[in-house]
Amino acid sequence: MNGFRYKEDRWPVFIVLALTVIDFILYFTINDIAVLGGYYLLMLLPKGVICAWNHHHQHLFTFRHAFLNRGLEFVYALHTGVTTHLWRLHHVLGHHLNFLDQEQDESRWKRKDGTRMGMGEYTLNVALTAYSRGYRVGKKHPKQLSTFLIYTAITFIIVAILVWYKPVAGLMLFVLPMITSLLFTAYVTYEHHSGLDTKNEFEASYNNLDPLFNRLTGNLGYHTAHHHKQGVHWSKLPALHAEIEDRIPAHLYQKSIFTRMIGSG
Repeated sequence: MNGFRYKEDRWPVFIVLALTVIDFILYFTINDIAVLGGYYLLMLLPKGVICAWNHHHQHLFTFRHAFLNRGLEFVYALHTGVTTHLWRLHHVLGHHLNFLDQEQDESRWKRKDGTRMGMGEYTLNVALTAYSRGYRVGKKHPKQLSTFLIYTAITFIIVAILVWYKPVAGLMLFVLPMITSLLFTAYVTYEHHSGLDTKNEFEASYNNLDPLFNRLTGNLGYHTAHHHKQGVHWSKLPALHAEIEDRIPAHLYQKSIFTRMIGSG
């Protein structure tokens, strides 16, 4: 039986699982810190891309069966530093409900005095508070919080065992990527809403229509559409964008940091 909700998720999941297999092959076969370090640097951007797919999964679970979703989330966590239900709490039940209110937004870009954070400050602020803010949102959603706490504990225990068994490989293949991918996630989200102080949802997000960017990130560039109906599958976002694009001001289209990094557009 096909466990996927949408057939479009097959290739992204296959690629993520293939990269995970490579990680574990290297873990069990390579001890050279130079090789592991080179691989870590080589995978910085690909694992950054995986963060976008983890984000999509947290909005709309990839599989029809819970055990498959939990397994996929463990794999995602090893690449992105974001465990089961963390983004579901912090992002889906937090940021998406509060992004127009900078006093409540879990990914807020304003300081307490109302001024705009710089990119570095925002990156550290969002990354370092991700788990604590997710936990606070979870207090309003005890069932989601319970799943988050259980599977986060399981993930961290397994990672600790991997580091204990092979410290260098464990750190280079799992711990460091988890940390840097979480920082990368916060870094690239700075441009999603930063500086857009408005109560109008159609004027509160920047959009990036670059084809390569959207192919790599699952149409994350259609960000206004994503916030307009966050439960829409990523493959349907271009069509949704077409329905609302006349309500999006022209100045809210731009190349993102990520697009400039990959040299697209």
